[in-house]
Amino acid sequence: MLNHLSTALTLFTRRLPAFSPRTFSGALRRLCRMEAAVVRCLPGEPKLTISFCLQGSHKHMLRDQDEPLGKVLARISNGIAKNQSKAKKSKKNRGQEQPDEAAEPTVVKLFYDGEEVPETVLNAEAWQDGSVLQVGDVKYSVQRNAPTFTTAELPVSLLAGFPVCPKLEVEFGNVQDCEFTWFRENCPHTSVGSEEASDQDSGWTQVGCERVYIPSNQDISFRLKLSCTPKDGSRSGLAKELVSVGAVEAGPGVCLFDNRHAFTAKVTDWPTVRVVSYNILADIYAQTDLSKTVLYPYCAPYALQLDYRQNLIKKELAGYNCDIICLQEVDKGVYVDSLTPALDAFGLNGVFKVKEKQHEGLATFYRRSKFRLLSSHDIMLSEALSSDPMHAELLEKVSANGALKNKILQRSTSLQVLLLTIKVCVANTHLYWHPKGGNVRLVQMGVALKHLSHVISEVAPGAPLVFCGDFNSTPNAGNSRIVPTHADWSSSGPEESCSMELLSDIPPLLSACGLPAYTNYVRGFQGCLDYIFIQPDCMQVEQVIPLPSLEEVTTYEALPSVAHPSDHIALVCDLRWNP
Repeated sequence: MLNHLSTALTLFTRRLPAFSPRTFSGALRRLCRMEAAVVRCLPGEPKLTISFCLQGSHKHMLRDQDEPLGKVLARISNGIAKNQSKAKKSKKNRGQEQPDEAAEPTVVKLFYDGEEVPETVLNAEAWQDGSVLQVGDVKYSVQRNAPTFTTAELPVSLLAGFPVCPKLEVEFGNVQDCEFTWFRENCPHTSVGSEEASDQDSGWTQVGCERVYIPSNQDISFRLKLSCTPKDGSRSGLAKELVSVGAVEAGPGVCLFDNRHAFTAKVTDWPTVRVVSYNILADIYAQTDLSKTVLYPYCAPYALQLDYRQNLIKKELAGYNCDIICLQEVDKGVYVDSLTPALDAFGLNGVFKVKEKQHEGLATFYRRSKFRLLSSHDIMLSEALSSDPMHAELLEKVSANGALKNKILQRSTSLQVLLLTIKVCVANTHLYWHPKGGNVRLVQMGVALKHLSHVISEVAPGAPLVFCGDFNSTPNAGNSRIVPTHADWSSSGPEESCSMELLSDIPPLLSACGLPAYTNYVRGFQGCLDYIFIQPDCMQVEQVIPLPSLEEVTTYEALPSVAHPSDHIALVCDLRWNP
């Protein structure tokens, strides 16, 4: 062993004329540790990939699975020879004469269980987990299909006091098993575009070791770095380092929802379940000229920006410790890039239903320690009305007024329906928004209740219903029996007026959060539009989380504001399943 080490160090000294103590120790560390070569090889795919670091350069090779091993090894050896030839030419161009002697080819071999793998073996069989790739004097431990991050990103906007939830996707591993270490930059970050590398020992200080990090005021003006190792149980892959684009900024101080979190500090114990319904204001509606000049002119422009509002939304939802979350006006990108990573970190799985011809939709999340998704039964209400035989009678009645029928069929309103374990039916919707569209909403509600009754009777008999959403209807709209004289039938004027009775097979529903004075509070309108409907014979309300007081809301004049991300207020309640 000592003779081998002496020979290797002599070789290093020949190649490194200016051999400082620092260079010497670095060479010794490289010699004494085995690098990793990661191989991705799946049955049915024609190619495999081989990734490793050689002479400071990352190599990523894409090869045929049915190619003989010898071709890959020769390719690696030839690549090294070409690099050496380029280095010699570069020195000659700088006036440093080099002897014209051919470099000896680098020995490249693959070993498994101490035996050299024959070069005729095909790649798919040759690159086994635990084999050793030797490239000259360097040896690599082969990791076949090791846990690997396919996506690893930090949020762009970081605020003190608000959770930082990285977006992570792992192949051959589990995000819940991964290891995380957070660091804060030692020097304040001044140049946003700086790419200077900082040494971890001198430039960064460890500040956390959980998947989610909540920056403190001490982190303001400093960048964050996350070192994360993908894992699958005890099996690990190559660690990845992420550095935030910008520094942590100061938060808005006390938010409108902070006092509400005092009632939801802990996750409920079964059979109690905490439910939230929340219209979070889609970015495509917050950034229009109408929003900025007419709907929300009182709101600071930066508070309408998506990055800023996402920080508030994630903190608010995380602080409720909910088991079921029904969201409306969810941008598709926000669901994928922000909400899913954040709520997954807090123990919830999600399902998304995008509106037809829109970039926003409905999202329902459920706590995976309490529930498992059995099936989904989503529909677009207009499509169901026009094509599903169960709605034929209602369609016939609506067709008596062509103008109303056309308006209803043009709407892309959706109903999201999930059946979860313990056989609970969770529904989520966002009905037509127009102030004069009460007649459209009545028909939409009729279709929704008919569909829900069918799903429960056919798929999960006896399952209790939790029906959440932004119904865009004040409490006098009703939800179970609509009489022909209901005022909303003539809400859009005589041309679209109609008169009919709507009956539901679902027993009368109860608004679990009561009928608050407002769940939507803007300068031009204050009223109750959002509900969590339940079946009172199947469950009882244990706690309704108090809504912000009028004094709290009017402190910022209206919603959204710098301390609240939406023009709606989240409804939150604790429900107990009756035995």
